[in-house]
Amino acid sequence: MKKIYLDYAASSPVDKKVLREMMPYLKKEFGNPSSVHYFGQRARAGIEKARQIVAKFLNCTPLEVVFTSGATEANNLAIRGMVQSLKQKIHIVTSQIEHESVLSPCQELERQGLAEVTYVPVDSEGVVKTEEVQKAIKENTALVSIMYANSEIGTIQPIAEIGALLKDRKILFHVDAVQAAQFLDCDVKKLGVDLLTLSSHKIYGPKGAGVLYIKEGVVLNPLLLGGGQEQGFRSGTENVASIVGMGRAVEEISPYGGSPAGRQIVQNIKIRQLRDKLIKEVLRRIEGTQLSGSKQKRLPNNVHIRFQGIAGSELATVLDQKGIAVSTGSACSEKTQEPSHVLLALGVSEDDAMSSVRLTLGKDTTLQEVEKAITILVATVAQLRKNRV
Repeated sequence: MKKIYLDYAASSPVDKKVLREMMPYLKKEFGNPSSVHYFGQRARAGIEKARQIVAKFLNCTPLEVVFTSGATEANNLAIRGMVQSLKQKIHIVTSQIEHESVLSPCQELERQGLAEVTYVPVDSEGVVKTEEVQKAIKENTALVSIMYANSEIGTIQPIAEIGALLKDRKILFHVDAVQAAQFLDCDVKKLGVDLLTLSSHKIYGPKGAGVLYIKEGVVLNPLLLGGGQEQGFRSGTENVASIVGMGRAVEEISPYGGSPAGRQIVQNIKIRQLRDKLIKEVLRRIEGTQLSGSKQKRLPNNVHIRFQGIAGSELATVLDQKGIAVSTGSACSEKTQEPSHVLLALGVSEDDAMSSVRLTLGKDTTLQEVEKAITILVATVAQLRKNRV
C-alpha cells in the first residue's frame, strides 16, 4: 500500500538538491569551522555561503543571520535573550495562538517575575487585529511577538501592519515565520521586524538547523555560553551539514535562488488549487464538517477541518492505518490529550476542538493523492460515526 503524506506542516522531506549539497560536509569536509587550518576553513566557507543565501532571502546583512539548532531555540533566544539582557521587569505582547516555543518562554518569564505578558485575542477566523496589539501596548512594553502564519490552522497575520504600528517605538518586534517562509514575503525591511525565526525542516531542508534574524543593534543575552560562535549569540560547534542544507533549501524557495524564475509561484498555485479541492470536497461530501480559520487569509497548503461527533485523534490513527498521514495539530503538542489552545482562542468548544484534523500539502502532493485521500476520508468518517451509534 502506497502511503500518502499530508503532514508537511510538521516536517517536509529533504529535497534531493539539498541532500546533494550536504553530502560533502558529512564526508570529506569534516573540519571544525572554528579551526584556522584548511579543513576548518572549508567547513567555515560552507556556513558563510549559507549565511549569505539566508541574508539575501531576508534582505538583511549576513552578520544579522544567526544559525541555531531549530526554531524552538531561535524563539527562546529572541524572547528570553531579550528579557535577560534587561535588568528590569518588562511587558511583552503576544497572541493566544502562538506556538508553544513562544508561549512557554513567556509563561516561564511570568512565573519568574521577569515579565508581564498580555496575550491578545484573535477573531473567529483566527486573525490577530492590529488594533488589539495597539490596545495591549503599555509604557513598559519591550517586545511584541506575533507569528506570521499559524502552525495549526494556517491563518496569516497582518505582520507588516503591526510592524508599521511599532515603527519608531522602542519596542522590539519578533516574528515566528516558520510556516510562512516558503509561501510569503519574508523581507524583514518590508515587514518592519527586529527578530525573525526560520526552520530548515519545514522548507525541505534537514532537521537540526534554524535561523534567528537579529537586527543590527539589538541586544540579546545568549542562552548558551562557551566558545562564542555565531557572533556570540550561540556558542557550540556549528552543525555544518545541516546549516549548508538549510542554505540550499532557502535558495530553492527564494526569488533570488537557484530555481527558475516563477517556478515557486507556479508550485504554490498548484498547492493552493489542490488545497481548495480538498476543502470543497470534504465539506460537500461529509456532513457535520467545518473549516477552522479564515479561508482567504490562509496558507495555500493548510486544511484544518472539524468533524462533528468524531475524535480527531481516532480519525488520524485510522487514516494512518489506511495509509494517509495527517495530524491533529502542531507536531510539538499532538501527543497531549488537551484541546488545542488555538481552536479555543477562536471560540470553538472543547468537544469540537477535539474533533479536528489538520491536512497539509507539499510540493510533491499530487491530484491523484488528494482524490484518494478524499475517498478514504469520506469512508473513514462514515465508518467511525457508524461505530459510535
